[in-house]
Amino acid sequence: MSTYINPNKPLIHNDYEDIPKDVKEFLYYSETIRGLSPRTINGYYIDLRTFFRYLAIRRQLVPPETEFESVDIANLDRDFMAAITKEEIYEFLYYITRQRRNSNATRARKLSSLKGFFRYMTIKSNKLEHNPTDDIESPAQKKRLPKYLSLEESLTLLKNLQSDWYERDYCILTLFLNCGMRLSELVGMDLNDIGKETIRIIGKGNKERLVYLNDACDFALKRYCESRRSLPNLKEREALFVSKKTGRRLTARRVQQIVDKALQQAGLSGKGYSTHKLRHTAATLMYRFGNVDMLALKEILGHEHVSTTEIYTHISTEQLRDAAKSTPLSEVKLQGEKSLKTDSSLPEERPEDSQENSLEETQH
Repeated sequence: MSTYINPNKPLIHNDYEDIPKDVKEFLYYSETIRGLSPRTINGYYIDLRTFFRYLAIRRQLVPPETEFESVDIANLDRDFMAAITKEEIYEFLYYITRQRRNSNATRARKLSSLKGFFRYMTIKSNKLEHNPTDDIESPAQKKRLPKYLSLEESLTLLKNLQSDWYERDYCILTLFLNCGMRLSELVGMDLNDIGKETIRIIGKGNKERLVYLNDACDFALKRYCESRRSLPNLKEREALFVSKKTGRRLTARRVQQIVDKALQQAGLSGKGYSTHKLRHTAATLMYRFGNVDMLALKEILGHEHVSTTEIYTHISTEQLRDAAKSTPLSEVKLQGEKSLKTDSSLPEERPEDSQENSLEETQH
């Protein structure tokens, strides 16, 4: 298998059959003690398996002609891990850069997996004395502004929806655009998560948060739930969003298809929009039009650190233009080579301003 997740039951993993015992214990610890999500554990599994397969080849423990995906690492022991050096970590990062063409973000994630594993081996379980990932810096990543729909595009998306189950699909779009939830969070919601004014969301690491529902969300949920009650073949009665055909909980892939089709109907396909971009849209609209501060937005989105939320504070072109015009020097114009009109062009400096400037110069 390429991943440990059972494709038929996405939240249940199969046994770890092809990795060392210590790695298996680390994954169990991460899942049961730290409460990390199945997707995060799956990422750890794949990253660590790739790393140990690379080391097995590098140390010539397998025949040279062995295919990478066929390298057996299940029997690698504690002595093998204790001998891992910082140089081998760097060589692995070079390998995934040159041979696998991994991006900075992917390399940073793989290094994070290694750091987590060796931190567990040295600090949590005391199975190793030396951590070879100590002092290795994460690859620098370019900070990109999140892509999002404008207010006009969001309205166009809602107005042009066509579906064989309109109430359900409209409700999905409305929750994405208003609550800023993740795809996995929407798919995992149950009927009893809906409160009088709130909806309960289980986010990353099984962390629970309550998001208040506005009138649009409340209206869309009520219409959908009324339609849902008439479904003749409802199989998973606890699931909020279900398939009209099977009566079972919608999969993440099916929700992606619903959103992609809605974007196409609205003439918004081909612009890089997706379910996650709808989350970006909700956060951006709340910040720009709702005067929501960073701490409130952090709680709504379920971010662990406010620094993650700061990507949504990108400023509009209009704000940048207004900021440029707001400086007191914006109206100053040269009257000649050495003369400057100062009487009316420059604002008068207040006495306290000059005092503050002098104090700052003294302190710095």
